[in-house]
Amino acid sequence: MLRVLRTIFTQPELRKRILFTLALVAAARLGSAIPLPGVSFPNVQQCLLETANGGGAYAMFNLFSGGALLQLSVFALGVTPYITASIVVHTLGTAVPRFEQLRQEGPNGQAKLNQYSRYLTVAIAVPQATAVVALAASGRLFGGCRLPVIPAPSTLTVAIMVLVMVTGGALLMWLGELITERGIGRGMSVLLFTSIAHRIPVEAKALLDTSGVVTFVNLCVFGLLVVVGVVFIEQAQRRIPVRYAKAVIDPRVYRLASSYLPLKVNQAGVLPVIFASSVLFLPDLASRALGNAGGSFLQGPLANPSSAIHIAAYAALVVFFCYFHARTGFNPAARAREIGRRGGFVPGVRPGPATAGYLRFVLGRLTAAGAVYLAALAVLPSIVLGAAGSAQNQNLPLGGTSALIMVGVALDTAKQVETHLVQDRYQGFLR
Repeated sequence: MLRVLRTIFTQPELRKRILFTLALVAAARLGSAIPLPGVSFPNVQQCLLETANGGGAYAMFNLFSGGALLQLSVFALGVTPYITASIVVHTLGTAVPRFEQLRQEGPNGQAKLNQYSRYLTVAIAVPQATAVVALAASGRLFGGCRLPVIPAPSTLTVAIMVLVMVTGGALLMWLGELITERGIGRGMSVLLFTSIAHRIPVEAKALLDTSGVVTFVNLCVFGLLVVVGVVFIEQAQRRIPVRYAKAVIDPRVYRLASSYLPLKVNQAGVLPVIFASSVLFLPDLASRALGNAGGSFLQGPLANPSSAIHIAAYAALVVFFCYFHARTGFNPAARAREIGRRGGFVPGVRPGPATAGYLRFVLGRLTAAGAVYLAALAVLPSIVLGAAGSAQNQNLPLGGTSALIMVGVALDTAKQVETHLVQDRYQGFLR
């Protein structure tokens, strides 16, 4: 391990990128600790203690922001608006002809899509910030806490708080893009990784205090097993063999060249889980905004992560969004045409519509397996923690969705570091 770190930091370009990334991550964590203007920081801390970290369906969003959401800090929105905007733009890229045309234009079209994502991020951040500030001003953000977190909730104060929160979300988006361009890893994913990792000691201590040493050790072992399983499934692929008849090996020799089309078991990644969490978040948010008019069902079984209704709804939404992403994210007919244009074919399958049908069949089986995997990963921590009597700590970062995000980001960042090391070796050889 020390040898690997020494190799990494002896490469000037890679060392510069890593230090730049660490500096921006530190700036993001600093912004998450700065409270909004007009917020009573002592009252917020007391309310957090009284309500056991807030609870409810939006506990995951608090986890994604590194605890900044319920701290009412400058970066309270975290990276959630940008992730949501990117998912929407990506989905439109397969449904709207204009967006699909931009996707096919290469770097210029991708730059235009990124610009649309930035605009949509701000558009999503405005209502989210307004809802959070309105709940905090009305005292409904923390269910059983009666302390005023905003002592003087005037119209000007609320407007300034919303403006600062939206600006913080835009600044966090800019930091993420800087990491992607000049640092290491995908910027927004790295910031999300650090936000979740930041909560590990806090959530672990809360679990230890409420459950005892034996339960804590058992749940840690369970979390490690989940991480191992996530690594195994995320690396799993179905490789469809493809042969190309027009591969030129020599100016006078033509022969078949073998390749393969990789299809991951989990094609959708973490997107179905985020979408499902968003859908479950909206009823709880609306019920808190409406107060008693929201109904006890929205604030009770549906918002309680350990209830059977919440678990069933969560799993059903994850499965639905897995199939939705499979329909919009991968086009078997277009991929079959692309293989045919390059002179390729799948052994034992006729080119054209038959190849598209075969790809659709394989994708359907993989989607079923991936949907079951994601649904189990999303609800299993709630079931285990509920059975262990720790229903108040459903957002433990060692299991479920958090493990999926952290493992995915870690694997992607490690591959980028390895790529830089390989490039440095080849450049050194050429020199």
